[in-house]
Amino acid sequence: MDQYDRWAPGAQYGPVLNQTDLYLLQCPLEINPILTQTSPAFQLVFNIVTGHTGGFNPDARDRDLPFTSKDEPATLPRVTQLMIITSISPWCTIVKNDGGVTLGDICTQIWRDYAEGECTDAEIASLPPRLQEQIKRIAAARQQGGWAGYYTPAAAPTRHKRFDWLRDRVFFERLRKDGSTDNYIASRLGFKAPNIFVMDLQT
Repeated sequence: MDQYDRWAPGAQYGPVLNQTDLYLLQCPLEINPILTQTSPAFQLVFNIVTGHTGGFNPDARDRDLPFTSKDEPATLPRVTQLMIITSISPWCTIVKNDGGVTLGDICTQIWRDYAEGECTDAEIASLPPRLQEQIKRIAAARQQGGWAGYYTPAAAPTRHKRFDWLRDRVFFERLRKDGSTDNYIASRLGFKAPNIFVMDLQT
C-alpha cells in the first residue's frame, strides 16, 4: 500500500484511542501529511477568518483543488481528541470526535474558536500598546469591509474576534510535533501529551 493511501477514510484502522488509552500507552501519533504540508499531491489552504478550505497540487499551482480529503483521519492511530496551540495566540483549540478526529474536524473547530470566540478586555490589555492598536485597527477594517491601514472607521469596535488577534497571519501553515514542541507545550500548558500539537500560521 502506498504510504499516502493508508490515510484514506474508513473504519479499517483498528480502535480509536481515547484520552485514557493515550496516557496509559504513551503512544506516539503520526500526523496526516496534509496537516504537516508534506503531501506530494495536496497543499492545504485554510483561511481561519472565513473558514474556507481548499488546496492545490504543488506541481500544478495554477489550479485550485477541493478539500476532498476532509474525512481522512488526522492522526494514526486515530484518537477521540486533539489539542492545538499556537505561539501567536493564548488559546487552546480542543477537537473532539468519538469516531476519530478528521482533517475536517480540525479545520471546523479552529475556525469556530477563532471566528465565534471573542477576545476579553483583559486579554487585549495584556498586549503591548502597539499590538493593541494593530488588533483594533484590523478589527475595525474587517467589520467595515476594508483593509487595515487603508480605511479608518469613525468608531472602533468594542469587541474583537479571536482571529483579529492573529492580525495578518490568518492562513494555516502546518501542525508540528517534535522535541522542541514538547518543551513549548509543557511551558504553555504545564504538561505534555501525545495528542497536543503546535500550529504554525502564515500570511
